[in-house]
Amino acid sequence: MAVNIAKVRENLSNYGAVQLIAVTKNATIDQIGDAFACGVNHFGESRVQAALKKREVMPPQIEQNSHWHFIGHLQTNKVKQVVGRFSLIHSVDSLRLAADIDRVAKERGIEQSILLQVKIEADDAKGGFTADQLEREMPSLMSLTNLKLEGLMTITPFDADRSTAQKCFAGLKALRDRLSARYDLPLAQLSMGMSDDWRQAVEQGSTMIRLGRAIFGN
Repeated sequence: MAVNIAKVRENLSNYGAVQLIAVTKNATIDQIGDAFACGVNHFGESRVQAALKKREVMPPQIEQNSHWHFIGHLQTNKVKQVVGRFSLIHSVDSLRLAADIDRVAKERGIEQSILLQVKIEADDAKGGFTADQLEREMPSLMSLTNLKLEGLMTITPFDADRSTAQKCFAGLKALRDRLSARYDLPLAQLSMGMSDDWRQAVEQGSTMIRLGRAIFGN
């Protein structure tokens, strides 16, 4: 694992500030501890219950000194379990979900940081705003006072080849740049790139990569 992390970091050193998020979906508590010992302190989970169970038994020094990201599909009935417990929700894929997160954050007197999930290429298997939809709904999203819009996220289609992946990543960056200029919003974060395509993602401007297999193996 240490070798895997070192290789990723060596590649990232050419691209400025790119945050490595270790995806712990299939990782054991010991593996998470080993990653933490190698200096990784940003972890991502895609299932609410699994994430919370792991964190309950995590050594306190890891739980208290790490940043946890929710990266999976978030159902509206699980919003209360996520808000305030994750430093960043990557997968806000609709105005309705954003409004639910905002409502719960308001009830708890906090501001929840989120990313807006976008489908640059059509993909029936994944949720997310289309680019046109997000451009239309951005004013409504900005009106939600207890959300902090940190940026955008995308996932490439399952069978994407290199050119399709590149198109997705370049398209997300272009969309971010348009929205940022139009609404005077930084939208600094671009969460794009996973174990198979993260190198292409950072070439196109990713600021966060989500790696599971590339760190923990199969």
